[in-house]
Amino acid sequence: MTSFLTLDSLSLSTPDGTPLFRDLTLSLGRERVGLVGRNGSGKSTLLRAITGDVAPASGSLHRNGTVGMLQQSLDETLDLAGALGITAALVCLARLEAGDGSVEDAAEADWTLPSRVEQALADTGLRDMPLDTPVATLSGGERMRVALARQLLEAPDLLLLDEPTNNLDTEGRDAIAALLRTWPGGLLIASHDRSLLEQVDRIVELSPVGNTIFTGGWSDYATAREAAREAAEADLARASDALKRTRKSAQQAKEKQDRRDKAGRAARAKGDAPKMLLDKRQERAEATRGKGNALAARQMAESEGDLAAARERIEILAPITMDLPPCGLPSGRRLLDFKAVSMAFDDRHLFGPLDFQLTGPERVAIAGPNGSGKSTLLRLVTGTLQPASGTAIRLTENFALLDQHVSLLAPGETILENMHRLNPGLSANAAHAALARFGFRNDDALQVTGTLSGGEKLRAGLACVFARPEPPDLLILDEPTNHLDLRAIEALETGLNAWDGAILLVSHDPAFLESIGASRTLCL
Repeated sequence: MTSFLTLDSLSLSTPDGTPLFRDLTLSLGRERVGLVGRNGSGKSTLLRAITGDVAPASGSLHRNGTVGMLQQSLDETLDLAGALGITAALVCLARLEAGDGSVEDAAEADWTLPSRVEQALADTGLRDMPLDTPVATLSGGERMRVALARQLLEAPDLLLLDEPTNNLDTEGRDAIAALLRTWPGGLLIASHDRSLLEQVDRIVELSPVGNTIFTGGWSDYATAREAAREAAEADLARASDALKRTRKSAQQAKEKQDRRDKAGRAARAKGDAPKMLLDKRQERAEATRGKGNALAARQMAESEGDLAAARERIEILAPITMDLPPCGLPSGRRLLDFKAVSMAFDDRHLFGPLDFQLTGPERVAIAGPNGSGKSTLLRLVTGTLQPASGTAIRLTENFALLDQHVSLLAPGETILENMHRLNPGLSANAAHAALARFGFRNDDALQVTGTLSGGEKLRAGLACVFARPEPPDLLILDEPTNHLDLRAIEALETGLNAWDGAILLVSHDPAFLESIGASRTLCL
């Protein structure tokens, strides 16, 4: 298989020199490879290194072919031709067709371009879209299809995708999935989208304690990862037992030597042996004690090093916890009652008339294309907006909203400071206990919120809203998995599954919705 990219013992660091990962060796050809790891593990930095925008800390990177990066956002000032990057080429052809072209135009002209553009637009579901269509008028799914069409035109040997399904509606996600199935070259995809990862041939996991390559898609990776976690736990137990044995052996050797030394001092005190013999015995005893101490110190250091390595591995593999306190919501209690609700801004109609109710601990998903008004509907639920027509009644004041950026947290404050600001009556011990339920123990609570990863920020937000004297009975979430890594998504699923309250959420992640038991989908 032709290799488009070869990484040999590649190591990358942050701009301030903090290591991200070390010694990644990988050869990538005509295949689909998923790239996973915790937020901050270096996935996006690796893609930038491949495009030449970041220099390796060590090791080498060799490209044997062209490399492209799928654009995640388009310039809204452009039209379709500009977004496809073909404006200048089309102008050149137009001059030649009008008889005004130069020698340079003739040399640069690509007469296959019109037919290739037509085919690329057809392949991405944009057939017959005029090339002067403003990008600003396109939906999120249409913009992703334009970005895909550009890559089909440029046809790089290796295409890089960085969280390609973030913020995409179902149409956009389907377009990305189709790309994976039909792309003729190599694909490297940094993603936490499990449906997308199920389609790849291999998964590369980046980690501070070592990089691992798994054959197969998401299901195979999840199985292998669980086996690795169990093996790491067994290694930790063995390392802990070994350290106990080493300490016990060292103590027994010390006690034995102490008894010998005591016997030697008693013999010297008797004075019934020549002084030269006694001195020789003492010299041997001191040498033996010195060797024994050195051996014990070396064995202790080795055992402690093995234990530290095993613990570090467990910290990487162990599940994150999100422990949501129960609210005791009765199954028949009505929380929301929307009747003939419509929403519009000026002359733009978003949705409606809409009728729905939420009763008891239901989990209801809100779906619809980008721009259909999903986040607006959440604002109607919280009361920050009023409907253009109809009635939107919320029958509880005990609710909590966590938007995509967890904006209830002040980025310049520590997690603990946010906790006290949002829950002013909480004692110091209660604040620390509330944070510990979500994995923020001791000094972890002193981290500045603006430095947290997406998963850490969501955990901190949940910790703050569930530290109230009365936990919320309605949790409102807007695309909660967008900025989370896989471990954080799984932790959130586990926490929500164990919780007894109601959930209203916007999400395009089908695996997440299935996992938390979304019982209904409200389509806009």
